[in-house]
Amino acid sequence: MAHDPSEFPVQAAPFEQRLTNFAGRVKGGQARVVAIGSSTTAGEGGIAPYPQRLLADLRIKYPNVGIEVINRGVGGEEAPAELKRFDHDVFDLNPDLVIWQVGTNSVWQPADQNPPSFADTTKAIREGVDRLLDAERIDVILMDLQYVPALLTPAKLKKTEAMVEAISEIAHVKGVNVFGRFGLMKGW
Repeated sequence: MAHDPSEFPVQAAPFEQRLTNFAGRVKGGQARVVAIGSSTTAGEGGIAPYPQRLLADLRIKYPNVGIEVINRGVGGEEAPAELKRFDHDVFDLNPDLVIWQVGTNSVWQPADQNPPSFADTTKAIREGVDRLLDAERIDVILMDLQYVPALLTPAKLKKTEAMVEAISEIAHVKGVNVFGRFGLMKGW
């Protein structure tokens, strides 16, 4: 169910870049979004994944448009593994907009689970954004980390803040949008 944004004390920051491809497709009567990421995208523990909620809100906002939101979330994955899935799980679906939820697992996962390094994660994000932009028909939104206790411990906080900053910087340099979920959730 869609909520009135005025019900929330903190609002998401507006996007810096226009979603021109997605907007053009909406005007044309049909649009496709691919959401790729980890557990927040996939859904976990009986919680409705955000792509399902996004689809419901978009269908309310654009009732006469055929909108699809395709969920390609895989719990526990991070940017290097997600990038390997881009051909099949993103490009083969011909999206107008890709929302890439990224960064949390590389910070959160314990060392014994061998998470990708900060350098490997940010390199994969840059490469993935470049590939999406090279298609010249896909708008991009990067979704940064969750603001959750597991990422706020003394052992994780510096890495968490560095990853949030890196995602923001990549988005700025590449000219794509970032959904600042970490800052929004912190504000809540």
